[in-house]
Amino acid sequence: MTEQELGMLGEHLAQRYLKQNGYHIRAANYRYLKYELDVIAEKDNKLVVVEVKTRQTAEIGEPWRAVTRKKQRQIIVAADHYVQSRQLDIEVQFDIISIVHNSFRTDLEHIPDAFTT
Repeated sequence: MTEQELGMLGEHLAQRYLKQNGYHIRAANYRYLKYELDVIAEKDNKLVVVEVKTRQTAEIGEPWRAVTRKKQRQIIVAADHYVQSRQLDIEVQFDIISIVHNSFRTDLEHIPDAFTT
């Protein structure tokens, strides 16, 4: 499985998980400039921006650890554009879904409110 295929699978698994847990998916792979938001969902009157990180192993650390402060700032910029361009008046929450997927197992960890603005 290529890195791109693994990423696409991870985003599919994340969306399925979110739907099963009562989230409404508003957008996927939303692009603004060179930034991308993996999933934009809504639940409990909150806009939930979800960064999905998928790896085949956790040997070098859990996938969520790859969401650096720089990456967080990029996500915030793109999310701000999404909200402003649609003139939304809604609280925004930033979550991470961290997935380890290989031939032995698939582990999904949802980290709500993973970083703050």
